[in-house]
Amino acid sequence: MRMNVIFMGTPDFALGTLDAIEAAGHQIVLVVSQPDRPKGRGNAMQYPPVKEWALERDIPVFQPERIRKPECIEELRKYPADIFVVAAFGQILPKEILEMPRLGCINVHASLLPKYRGAAPIQWSILNGDDVTGVTIMQMGVGLDDGDILTQVEVPIDAEDTGGSLFDKLAIAGGTLCAETMERLDRGEITPQPQDPKLATHVGMIHKELGKLDFSRPAKELECYIRGLNPWPSAYSKLGGKTLKIWKAKVLSEVSGTPGEIVEVTKDTMVIACGEGGLSLVEVQLEGKKRMPIADFLRGYHVEAREHME
Repeated sequence: MRMNVIFMGTPDFALGTLDAIEAAGHQIVLVVSQPDRPKGRGNAMQYPPVKEWALERDIPVFQPERIRKPECIEELRKYPADIFVVAAFGQILPKEILEMPRLGCINVHASLLPKYRGAAPIQWSILNGDDVTGVTIMQMGVGLDDGDILTQVEVPIDAEDTGGSLFDKLAIAGGTLCAETMERLDRGEITPQPQDPKLATHVGMIHKELGKLDFSRPAKELECYIRGLNPWPSAYSKLGGKTLKIWKAKVLSEVSGTPGEIVEVTKDTMVIACGEGGLSLVEVQLEGKKRMPIADFLRGYHVEAREHME
């Protein structure tokens, strides 16, 4: 059955769900997104990706600062919809909105709930060294990611996955699962399953300072941070007083040296000792320079063994 849908979302992650809903033949009657924000060095106002998607298709866009204001709730009532679909919208919906559509409000969440409620579940699954993550479609409640589970799909985390690559995988998986769930929900084929609050874990926002590498920690943990914080905010340290972003590194199990010590330098190798094992840098970016393979970096920047990363 073709449904009328109000979609709420803001960043790139939501586009996979929009594409899947459109491909399934449903009618998106309104897109709700966060307001435009200044971005870049010039602080020019920039449309959220979801707004750009909607404008390309002449779909109305609503951008409230606070969705729970009475006038915002009344604005939504002007667009009769069978279901509201939410994907990375960024605001918690009040009860009046949750009860508005016939099939309620469903959320596309990029983790296997109740694990990783809250912000940045994609990055945290890599930061914590998980082997698998996934997407949950849940019936939204008034709390943060605590609604009943409708469907889930697992997505393996590859050893080379970064925050960016896993983001893309989960965006596609979430869109496919959402479209399937909408149709099954409309046919009455899904029994919502309450989350076990005892199993719930919460994760916070990613901030730039999280990328500062502490070489007293095991190399394996640091390698997870290097991948999980790629492309933003990136993992980094200091070399010779300059910021060195580390985009890719390999874990070495047998490395002797004090944490942060550069224990080996060749024409194409730079190894740093960690609390356990060490990291062989593969791709780096020195402050003010381009991202490059370690061999290219070492050709233009002199590094000696026994120097320390700060």
